[in-house]
Amino acid sequence: MLDVCLDAFLDSLKVFGIAFVLYFIFSFVHDKITHLFQKHKRISPLIGASCGLIPECGISVVGADMYQKKEMSMGTILAIFFACSDEALFILFSDYRKMIYVIPLLGIKFIFACVLGYTVDQLHKEKLISNDEMDLKLDCCEHHHEENKLQKHFIHPLIHCFKIFVYVFIINLFFGILVYYIGEDRILAFLQSNKVFGPMVSGVIGLIPNCAASVLMSELFLLDGLSFGALVTGLSVNAGVGLFYLLKFKEMRKKVGIMAVILFFYSLMIGYIILGIMECIG
Repeated sequence: MLDVCLDAFLDSLKVFGIAFVLYFIFSFVHDKITHLFQKHKRISPLIGASCGLIPECGISVVGADMYQKKEMSMGTILAIFFACSDEALFILFSDYRKMIYVIPLLGIKFIFACVLGYTVDQLHKEKLISNDEMDLKLDCCEHHHEENKLQKHFIHPLIHCFKIFVYVFIINLFFGILVYYIGEDRILAFLQSNKVFGPMVSGVIGLIPNCAASVLMSELFLLDGLSFGALVTGLSVNAGVGLFYLLKFKEMRKKVGIMAVILFFYSLMIGYIILGIMECIG
């Protein structure tokens, strides 16, 4: 149990470190990035999918924060969530037999993340913060922080990331304990005897808002407990703690449910298509 607590702390600390570095950088370029999403709305899902491929769960949290501030569309944040893989890539690279799946995995996630993003943006129009509002926001920020750059570039990101750390730690600890009591061996035995249910099971595991979920699914794939299709489903559903981060905002909770359903069934469909193709080839 001590290991579970330590892992939850270290995973949360990792998110804190990554998020702080990102927010520190964003404190200098945040408005330019926001303007990039505003000015190039046609390629926003493509930009989001590209960012999501970065194997760190801190990306999903930063993206979620931008989404709740209405600085990006639902299609763009879903593209980020779908493209996320957390630590899965590092684990796949650790096994020479399975590392050949990394390129197909990234290619599939990028292409279908873009498809998802553009489709959602076409079907669901959202009012984002306008360029005029952004300019006003920028002027206010410059006025308030002109004399105190330390607060703008260090203290504010630090406080913000500490709040994220506490929230992520609670989530990681809860689901770490849950996985601890279920047991990885039991999950493996079930999956090996019921491979047809692999995408469904991995999709459910993927809903666990914890970096441990991507680690678990990757390890099961290395042990041949999950098919490649099931792995794609699970890793595409798993958006790190991005979705759960949005739950702290009351006005976002209904949208979180909608996005979770979209991610789950879209990823499940793709997983079963890949499973079917692999079965035909094999």
